[in-house]
Amino acid sequence: MFLENTLMTDGQFGWIEIICGSMFSGKTEELIRRLNRAKYAKQKIKVFKPIIDSRFNKHFVFSHDKNQIESKSVSKSSDIKIKAKGYDVIGIDEAQFFDNGIVKICNDLANEGIRVIVAGLDMDYKGVPFGPMPNLMAIAEYVTKLHAICAKSGNLANHSHRISNDKSLVHLGQKESYMPLSRVEFQKLIQKNKHTKEKP
Repeated sequence: MFLENTLMTDGQFGWIEIICGSMFSGKTEELIRRLNRAKYAKQKIKVFKPIIDSRFNKHFVFSHDKNQIESKSVSKSSDIKIKAKGYDVIGIDEAQFFDNGIVKICNDLANEGIRVIVAGLDMDYKGVPFGPMPNLMAIAEYVTKLHAICAKSGNLANHSHRISNDKSLVHLGQKESYMPLSRVEFQKLIQKNKHTKEKP
Protein backbone atom coordinates (compact mmCIF):
# COMPACT_ATOMS: atom_id res chain seq x y z
CA MET A 1 0.00 0.00 0.00
CA PHE A 2 1.20 3.51 -0.80
CA LEU A 3 1.98 5.58 2.31
CA GLU A 4 2.10 9.28 1.64
CA ASN A 5 4.30 11.80 3.40
CA THR A 6 1.88 14.46 4.61
CA LEU A 7 4.36 16.35 6.77
CA MET A 8 4.56 20.04 5.88
CA THR A 9 7.94 21.65 6.50
CA ASP A 10 9.72 24.82 5.47
CA GLY A 11 11.83 22.70 3.14
CA GLN A 12 8.81 21.16 1.44
CA PHE A 13 9.51 19.54 -1.90
CA GLY A 14 7.12 18.24 -4.50
CA TRP A 15 6.76 14.91 -6.21
CA ILE A 16 4.56 13.03 -8.68
CA GLU A 17 2.42 9.97 -7.92
CA ILE A 18 0.81 7.92 -10.69
CA ILE A 19 -2.20 5.68 -10.13
CA CYS A 20 -2.76 3.55 -13.22
CA GLY A 21 -4.45 0.38 -14.41
CA SER A 22 -7.41 -0.84 -16.43
CA MET A 23 -11.00 0.30 -16.18
CA PHE A 24 -12.80 -0.82 -13.00
CA SER A 25 -9.51 -1.22 -11.12
CA GLY A 26 -10.23 1.53 -8.56
CA LYS A 27 -7.95 4.29 -9.88
CA THR A 28 -10.33 7.17 -9.17
CA GLU A 29 -11.29 5.62 -5.83
CA GLU A 30 -7.62 5.65 -4.81
CA LEU A 31 -7.16 9.19 -6.13
CA ILE A 32 -10.08 10.41 -4.02
CA ARG A 33 -8.75 8.52 -0.97
CA ARG A 34 -5.35 10.18 -1.19
CA LEU A 35 -6.84 13.62 -1.78
CA ASN A 36 -9.18 13.29 1.19
CA ARG A 37 -6.26 12.29 3.41
CA ALA A 38 -4.41 15.39 2.24
CA LYS A 39 -7.45 17.47 3.22
CA TYR A 40 -7.49 15.86 6.68
CA ALA A 41 -3.83 16.87 6.97
CA LYS A 42 -4.99 20.46 6.40
CA GLN A 43 -3.39 20.74 2.98
CA LYS A 44 -5.02 22.79 0.25
CA ILE A 45 -6.05 20.60 -2.67
CA LYS A 46 -7.33 21.22 -6.19
CA VAL A 47 -8.60 18.54 -8.57
CA PHE A 48 -8.69 18.66 -12.36
CA LYS A 49 -10.14 16.48 -15.07
CA PRO A 50 -10.36 16.81 -18.88
CA ILE A 51 -13.46 18.58 -20.11
CA ILE A 52 -14.13 15.62 -22.43
CA ASP A 53 -15.06 13.50 -19.39
CA SER A 54 -18.70 14.48 -18.97
CA ARG A 55 -20.04 11.07 -17.89
CA PHE A 56 -21.29 12.17 -14.46
CA ASN A 57 -20.90 15.82 -13.55
CA LYS A 58 -18.41 18.40 -14.81
CA HIS A 59 -17.95 19.78 -11.30
CA PHE A 60 -17.01 16.49 -9.61
CA VAL A 61 -14.81 13.46 -10.09
CA PHE A 62 -16.80 10.27 -9.42
CA SER A 63 -15.53 6.76 -8.77
CA HIS A 64 -17.46 3.66 -9.86
CA ASP A 65 -18.36 3.23 -6.18
CA LYS A 66 -20.06 6.66 -6.35
CA ASN A 67 -17.54 8.42 -4.14
CA GLN A 68 -16.89 11.96 -5.31
CA ILE A 69 -14.69 14.98 -4.90
CA GLU A 70 -15.09 18.48 -6.30
CA SER A 71 -13.09 19.11 -9.46
CA LYS A 72 -12.44 21.62 -12.22
CA SER A 73 -12.91 20.59 -15.87
CA VAL A 74 -10.22 21.98 -18.19
CA SER A 75 -9.81 21.78 -21.95
CA LYS A 76 -6.00 21.65 -22.06
CA SER A 77 -3.13 20.86 -19.73
CA SER A 78 -1.81 24.44 -19.65
CA ASP A 79 -5.01 25.48 -17.83
CA ILE A 80 -3.92 23.35 -14.87
CA LYS A 81 -0.71 25.31 -14.35
CA ILE A 82 -2.62 28.59 -14.25
CA LYS A 83 -5.27 27.36 -11.81
CA ALA A 84 -2.91 25.40 -9.52
CA LYS A 85 -1.34 28.39 -7.82
CA GLY A 86 -1.72 28.50 -4.04
CA TYR A 87 -2.40 24.78 -3.57
CA ASP A 88 -0.32 22.12 -1.80
CA VAL A 89 -1.71 19.09 -3.62
CA ILE A 90 -2.98 18.80 -7.19
CA GLY A 91 -5.08 15.83 -8.30
CA ILE A 92 -5.58 14.97 -11.98
CA ASP A 93 -8.06 12.32 -13.13
CA GLU A 94 -8.31 10.63 -16.56
CA ALA A 95 -4.86 11.92 -17.48
CA GLN A 96 -4.72 9.75 -20.61
CA PHE A 97 -7.13 12.19 -22.29
CA PHE A 98 -4.86 15.22 -21.83
CA ASP A 99 -2.40 16.52 -24.42
CA ASN A 100 1.30 15.65 -24.07
CA GLY A 101 1.91 19.01 -22.40
CA ILE A 102 0.58 17.44 -19.18
CA VAL A 103 4.01 15.83 -18.64
CA LYS A 104 5.83 19.17 -18.41
CA ILE A 105 3.00 20.69 -16.36
CA CYS A 106 3.24 17.92 -13.75
CA ASN A 107 7.03 18.20 -13.68
CA ASP A 108 6.88 21.99 -13.25
CA LEU A 109 4.33 21.74 -10.43
CA ALA A 110 6.42 19.13 -8.59
CA ASN A 111 9.52 21.29 -9.02
CA GLU A 112 7.61 24.16 -7.41
CA GLY A 113 7.01 22.05 -4.28
CA ILE A 114 3.56 20.69 -5.10
CA ARG A 115 2.48 17.09 -4.61
CA VAL A 116 0.90 15.94 -7.87
CA ILE A 117 -1.36 12.88 -7.89
CA VAL A 118 -2.33 11.60 -11.34
CA ALA A 119 -4.80 8.83 -12.20
CA GLY A 120 -5.33 7.36 -15.66
CA LEU A 121 -5.54 4.35 -17.93
CA ASP A 122 -2.10 3.03 -18.77
CA MET A 123 -3.36 1.18 -21.89
CA ASP A 124 -6.12 1.81 -24.43
CA TYR A 125 -8.68 -0.78 -25.51
CA LYS A 126 -6.17 -2.30 -27.95
CA GLY A 127 -3.60 -2.87 -25.20
CA VAL A 128 -1.36 -0.02 -26.36
CA PRO A 129 0.19 2.52 -23.91
CA PHE A 130 -2.30 5.39 -23.71
CA GLY A 131 -1.47 9.02 -24.51
CA PRO A 132 0.90 10.78 -22.09
CA MET A 133 0.65 8.07 -19.40
CA PRO A 134 3.93 6.25 -20.22
CA ASN A 135 5.91 9.50 -19.99
CA LEU A 136 4.14 10.50 -16.78
CA MET A 137 5.02 7.13 -15.26
CA ALA A 138 8.65 7.64 -16.29
CA ILE A 139 9.06 10.96 -14.44
CA ALA A 140 7.04 10.00 -11.35
CA GLU A 141 8.57 9.19 -7.98
CA TYR A 142 5.77 6.73 -7.20
CA VAL A 143 3.76 4.50 -9.53
CA THR A 144 0.86 2.38 -8.27
CA LYS A 145 -0.62 -0.10 -10.75
CA LEU A 146 -4.07 -1.35 -9.78
CA HIS A 147 -5.89 -4.35 -11.23
CA ALA A 148 -9.53 -5.10 -11.84
CA ILE A 149 -11.01 -8.61 -11.75
CA CYS A 150 -11.25 -10.38 -15.10
CA ALA A 151 -14.89 -10.68 -16.16
CA LYS A 152 -14.23 -14.10 -17.72
CA SER A 153 -11.71 -15.89 -15.51
CA GLY A 154 -11.85 -14.12 -12.15
CA ASN A 155 -8.07 -13.57 -12.26
CA LEU A 156 -6.38 -10.18 -12.05
CA ALA A 157 -7.21 -8.01 -15.06
CA ASN A 158 -5.04 -5.33 -16.63
CA HIS A 159 -6.82 -4.88 -19.98
CA SER A 160 -9.89 -2.75 -20.76
CA HIS A 161 -11.66 -4.72 -23.48
CA ARG A 162 -14.19 -2.71 -25.47
CA ILE A 163 -17.43 -4.58 -26.08
CA SER A 164 -19.16 -1.81 -28.02
CA ASN A 165 -18.68 -1.48 -31.80
CA ASP A 166 -17.12 1.99 -31.55
CA LYS A 167 -13.54 1.86 -32.94
CA SER A 168 -12.47 5.41 -32.02
CA LEU A 169 -9.57 5.72 -29.57
CA VAL A 170 -11.54 7.91 -27.18
CA HIS A 171 -14.87 6.38 -26.25
CA LEU A 172 -16.29 7.23 -22.85
CA GLY A 173 -18.32 4.47 -21.33
CA GLN A 174 -18.98 2.21 -18.39
CA LYS A 175 -19.95 -1.47 -18.10
CA GLU A 176 -22.06 -1.21 -21.23
CA SER A 177 -18.93 -0.48 -23.27
CA TYR A 178 -16.01 -2.17 -21.49
CA MET A 179 -15.07 -5.26 -19.54
CA PRO A 180 -11.83 -5.92 -17.65
CA LEU A 181 -9.83 -8.91 -18.91
CA SER A 182 -6.67 -10.71 -17.88
CA ARG A 183 -3.77 -11.00 -20.31
CA VAL A 184 -4.78 -14.59 -21.18
CA GLU A 185 -8.44 -13.77 -21.89
CA PHE A 186 -7.49 -10.63 -23.81
CA GLN A 187 -5.12 -12.63 -26.05
CA LYS A 188 -7.80 -15.28 -26.62
CA LEU A 189 -10.15 -12.60 -27.96
CA ILE A 190 -7.44 -11.10 -30.18
CA GLN A 191 -6.72 -14.53 -31.70
CA LYS A 192 -10.42 -15.25 -32.15
CA ASN A 193 -10.97 -11.92 -33.93
CA LYS A 194 -7.89 -12.52 -36.07
CA HIS A 195 -9.14 -15.93 -37.23
CA THR A 196 -12.60 -14.50 -37.91
CA LYS A 197 -11.12 -11.83 -40.19
CA GLU A 198 -8.97 -14.38 -42.03
CA LYS A 199 -11.94 -16.56 -42.97
CA PRO A 200 -13.05 -16.08 -46.62
